[in-house]
Amino acid sequence: MPAVPRPIRFAAAGDIHADDANRDDLARAFRGVDATVDLILLAGDLTTYGQPEQAALLAEICRPLEVPVYAVLGNHDWHCNQVPEIVALLSSAGVRVLDRSWAIEEIDGASVGVVGLKGFIGGFPDSQLPDFGEPLLRQVYAETTDEVDALAAGLEAVAGSDHRIVLLHYSPTASTLEGEPRGIWPFLGTDRLAEPIAEHKPDVVLHGHTHAGTFEGSVGSVPVFNVAVPVIGRDFFVFELDGATVHAAA
Repeated sequence: MPAVPRPIRFAAAGDIHADDANRDDLARAFRGVDATVDLILLAGDLTTYGQPEQAALLAEICRPLEVPVYAVLGNHDWHCNQVPEIVALLSSAGVRVLDRSWAIEEIDGASVGVVGLKGFIGGFPDSQLPDFGEPLLRQVYAETTDEVDALAAGLEAVAGSDHRIVLLHYSPTASTLEGEPRGIWPFLGTDRLAEPIAEHKPDVVLHGHTHAGTFEGSVGSVPVFNVAVPVIGRDFFVFELDGATVHAAA
């Protein structure tokens, strides 16, 4: 009989906000999950202020890791408008930064497709930004459209993978925002990102950004987890993908 594929284990966290103040804690956290999982996934806000020095700190922490690390950028990582420098530093340490892109990782004969992008704002039912009015507002709408299109294209590209993971910073569903003031929900994500998720049905979606939100939600039948560190209450949350089912392992 053919061997039964083993579950894929991955550690996920968002909003780690690397800087000098938490350098030692971050190093311990990454060492603690290295070699105990198959992948490490970082859901944006990798740095505190988007300074290259902070990215360099994170890069040195990630450089000796044995397992692949995938990351997306968050709004904090854009703050100093030095994204190319940040991406170059992390890439030099082996971190795969996904920005409207995708990758397929082979793990013990199983293919794991990871689609990664920051996502963007726009709101949810009853508080959505329309494609109307002043040019600046329409530019925001267009930026979100580009993110949605990239998500759809990425999911199409990894459609044949054994496992499919979507990695975002902004939320694609209001179901993980409970706990945040409703007045700021339009700035925490948009359900426009949910459209390709509902169509392609990946195994799991991860995001961060909402520090006071809810850990678990969904887009239709697709599980969505808010892995922002203030929400998970630990350095990393470990999941297992067994077939098309995701389990919270720790």
